[in-house]
Amino acid sequence: MTTVATRSLLLGSASAAVVLARRRYLHWGCTAAEVASALPGDELVPNVNVTATRAVSIAAADDAVWPWVAQLGQGRGGFYSYDFLENLAGCDIHSADRIVPEWQSIAVGDEVKLHPEVGLRVALLDPGTVLVLRGGIPMGAVAPPYDFTWAFIVRAQADGTTRLLVRERYEYTRRWSSLLVEPVQLISFIMSRRMLRGIKRRAEQRVVGTSGPQDGVTAK
Repeated sequence: MTTVATRSLLLGSASAAVVLARRRYLHWGCTAAEVASALPGDELVPNVNVTATRAVSIAAADDAVWPWVAQLGQGRGGFYSYDFLENLAGCDIHSADRIVPEWQSIAVGDEVKLHPEVGLRVALLDPGTVLVLRGGIPMGAVAPPYDFTWAFIVRAQADGTTRLLVRERYEYTRRWSSLLVEPVQLISFIMSRRMLRGIKRRAEQRVVGTSGPQDGVTAK
């Protein structure tokens, strides 16, 4: 095999691996139907450049899952992910291990903070099933180079379990937007997977009736 042919083969293999890896981290936990389906909030960012849809099955009813979604946010329930990584960026996140009644109230227009100085607005809400946040993270004095929605969809299943879907949609507003968004997607995958598993663990442990002041949930 010639050197040129070998290089072409290696380049093709590497490109295929990147495509497969990207597909996995953009669609972790989802069925093909879920990836292809329209979800509430999609209409807010119609000219989408990147969509990431991730999901998890939870052995608990939807009304045991929603309270954990409702109290998302810095200064509230946190994001049930890697707090120590978020706090390296000064986010001051402390993920809750219990449902706090005063954090259950949320309305369209409310701000859900990612950081003490940065937040997203509630753009769409159907209590019990849908929470869609919208906004972006500014770069100092520069506005975010994208329009962004972050949707949380709680779907009750016929067998009494729940599917929790999380969808991110980005519409680029600058030519260089992809240089920022694409690398962030791998980080988003790592944090979102941990978040989905964190909500799953909390909801399922609460359902089994473990006793204690924190409903038997231990943070990890």
